[in-house]
Amino acid sequence: MLLIMSPIHQPPNSSQPLFFMELDAKNFTVTDHSTTTITFTTSASTNTTVSPAANFFNDLLNKIPLPRWALYTIFGAGGLLILLCCLCICIKCCCKGKKKKQQKKKDEQINLKGMDGKTTTALVQPDVGDVDYGSTKKRRGKLLYSLDYNVALSELTVGIKQANSLKAMDIGGSSDPYVKVYICPDKSKTCETKVFKNTLNPVYNEQFTFQLSKSTLLKSVVVMKVFDFNRFSKHEIIGELRVQLCNVDWNHVIEEWQDLAEPAKFEEENLGEICFSLRYVPTASKLTVVILEAKNLKGMDVGGSSDPYVKVQLALDKRKWKKRKTSIKRKTLNPYYNESFTFDVTFEQIQRINLVISVWDHDDISRNDALGKIFLGCDATGNQLRHWADMLSNPRRPVAQWHNLLSAEQVNSTLTLKKKIPIPSKLVENTRWSSK
Repeated sequence: MLLIMSPIHQPPNSSQPLFFMELDAKNFTVTDHSTTTITFTTSASTNTTVSPAANFFNDLLNKIPLPRWALYTIFGAGGLLILLCCLCICIKCCCKGKKKKQQKKKDEQINLKGMDGKTTTALVQPDVGDVDYGSTKKRRGKLLYSLDYNVALSELTVGIKQANSLKAMDIGGSSDPYVKVYICPDKSKTCETKVFKNTLNPVYNEQFTFQLSKSTLLKSVVVMKVFDFNRFSKHEIIGELRVQLCNVDWNHVIEEWQDLAEPAKFEEENLGEICFSLRYVPTASKLTVVILEAKNLKGMDVGGSSDPYVKVQLALDKRKWKKRKTSIKRKTLNPYYNESFTFDVTFEQIQRINLVISVWDHDDISRNDALGKIFLGCDATGNQLRHWADMLSNPRRPVAQWHNLLSAEQVNSTLTLKKKIPIPSKLVENTRWSSK
């Protein structure tokens, strides 16, 4: 309230008292000290009331150590991002609904030519979701292969040409595919293609030969399995093809594309895996093999366990040369060794040797049993050859990798080692006789 005291048109020598004015928000009062009180009412302007929520929001913004324009920019960008996400979800739902409708309405037109003219029959294609029959719904890609049989040589040639639209197995949306080829039910020889890095459409153009008689050919099945290569973990299978050779027309070379199928879970026996590192120093002529560990080995004892040890063997020109072995780990299927072996191998010899790694179950009474085998070197293929090549291309640096163990029969039939390396004196004599 405001109090104003002022004379209002007071003449000289007048004895009238001063007027007093009291003002408040809505009215003011003029008061004569003698008798009269006059009250005037005014329309006060309405004050804007700030809500508690707005005060809280302003206080919160004041506490943030950023200018207001930066805060408004951040809030605007966040709102725009949320709006875009909602829009993408709506578009995806709409597209999915349209695809389902189109799939249901899709049909094929088959033209049948008759005697009197053309007859058109409409076959409505069922929805993909209604067709199951036990087959996998995930597309795994396609493989182009070839088959040729030479009757005179009793030799089957399997060609792996290329693959297309393979299933991505890695986080980045790609794969490192290679193909493993073998013949069932014999499975005495297993071949592998090269590994192609970061691709879903590899081109191999590799051929593998198998010795099969005509009678055996008609009872055999060619198995082609596509794997995703992983250096430090188990290789994941992408898909496989199985071709019954009794149904093949051998009058000409077969070359065709086929969709990869889900791998069979009953046929291949898992013999376990082994991890070891290789290191070669050319200046010192030293080859170092470190047996690190093995896992998921086959149980050979009565209690379902084994007493595994690892044998490391070098073969020069496919003749047994040097060998070492690890300690025995009792009653385990997942032994850990971390044992190192060093061999003297010159640079000229390293290009002619093969390294054979075999896992055995020790038995105190009877003969030791072979649990699995693998070989690397100049005659190896697939992952084994890649590991060997990585060692040679990275001298003085250890290169470690996991490998799936194969049966001893498979490795022996592929490598065909001879008993022992000839004595140097005999080699000189043989050279003299050949020169004569």
